[in-house]
Amino acid sequence: MTETTPESTAKTVVSFDEVKDLIGKNLGYSEWREITQEQVNLFADATDDHQYIHVDPERAKDGPFGGTIAHGFLTLSLLIPMWSELFDVTGVSTKVNYGLDKCRFTAPVPVGSRVRLTVTITDVQEVKGNGLHLVADGTIEIEGQERPAVVATFLNRFYA
Repeated sequence: MTETTPESTAKTVVSFDEVKDLIGKNLGYSEWREITQEQVNLFADATDDHQYIHVDPERAKDGPFGGTIAHGFLTLSLLIPMWSELFDVTGVSTKVNYGLDKCRFTAPVPVGSRVRLTVTITDVQEVKGNGLHLVADGTIEIEGQERPAVVATFLNRFYA
């Protein structure tokens, strides 16, 4: 098992049998990711959410956020690639994103800002079919801001 500290970006890789040993562990931080206007526009096209606060930089300058912001669900969707930077389980046949128990969008993410994820494993339980149900508390931070963008309890399943 690879040990991490809260400031590290080292990936924690464990075997299926070691997952339970991670309960209560903070896995550190992912790399920073810049939020671009192109990325926001592509997400708007994919979800048919073209609200001006996301896609119209000129109009958004006079809006409540002083510029365009990422969709909350775009920021949330980045949890998956950032989670993959932090954690992996070997010796499994299937990995499943199982859902969310809690999710809050606590601050807007201005286009051009950078975000990163920090995660703590809060619970691991055995499930039918030689599987493990992993519960993780994740926070997506915005560089230079006190309030995080997203706070979520997310669920994963791993099957040997």
